[in-house]
Amino acid sequence: MSRRLAVGIGLAIAMASWTRPSEAGGRETMFEKDVIETSAGKLEITFVGHGTLMFTLGDTVIHVDPVSAEADYSAMPKADIILVTHEHRDHLDPGAIATIVKEGTTLLLTAKCAETVSGGTVMKNGDSRTVDGLKIEAVPAYNIVHKRPSGEPFHPKGDGNGYVITFGDTRVYVAGDTENTPEMKALKNIDVAFLPMNLPYTMTPAMAADAAKAFRPKILYPYHFGSTDTSELVRLLKGEPIDVRVRSME
Repeated sequence: MSRRLAVGIGLAIAMASWTRPSEAGGRETMFEKDVIETSAGKLEITFVGHGTLMFTLGDTVIHVDPVSAEADYSAMPKADIILVTHEHRDHLDPGAIATIVKEGTTLLLTAKCAETVSGGTVMKNGDSRTVDGLKIEAVPAYNIVHKRPSGEPFHPKGDGNGYVITFGDTRVYVAGDTENTPEMKALKNIDVAFLPMNLPYTMTPAMAADAAKAFRPKILYPYHFGSTDTSELVRLLKGEPIDVRVRSME
C-alpha cells in the first residue's frame, strides 16, 4: 500500500485503558468511553478531552484533533483517519499527528492546517469524501457574534471545518469551534452531535440549545466546554427528544 501521509442507538459505558498525562507526578485519569450501536457494528467513542476525540469502528481508528496536552499519544492506537478542524494549537498538534501516523493513514484538514502539516488532504467547507468506506462531510465552523477586540471573529468563516462522519446508518457530527450557524441548523438526520460550548470562542448554552432544537440530534454531547455550566444546557433542552450526555471534556 502506498503511503498516503507524510508528516513534516444503544449505549454501553466503559473505561478506556489509555490515560491522560499526569501533572507533576499526579494521578493519571482514565478516559470515559461510550459505545453506540450502528448498522456497521459497535462504534466506540473515547472522550479524550477538550476538543479531542477518538472513534473506533471495528479495526478502523479515527482521531479528531489529536493534541498531546490531552493524551500520551505514544500509548494510543495508530490512526487510519485523522481529522483536524482548524489551525489553533488546542486542535492542531503536529507532534501528536506524527506519533499516531502509520502506513496508509489519511489526514483530512483545512487549508490553514496544511500550512503547518504536510501530506494531508484539504477539505473545504461543503466538501465530501469517502475514506475506508466512511463518508466524511466538511461543515462550515465559524463565529457570527463573538469577535476579537479588532473586530475579527475568533473563527472566521471559511477557515474551519466541522465534520459529519457516517458509520453505517449512524451520522455523527463533530462541530469544531463554531457558533450556531445557519449551516449547522440546517443539518439533517444527525444521530450523534458534539457541540462546543465555551466563551468567548464558541457557544453559550443557549446557543447550543438553539442549534440542537433546529437539527435535533438523537444524542448530544457538549464538548470543548471548559468551565461552562453544562447543567444549563440540560435544563434548556428538558422535554426535548434529545438525549443530552455530559462526559469529561473540559
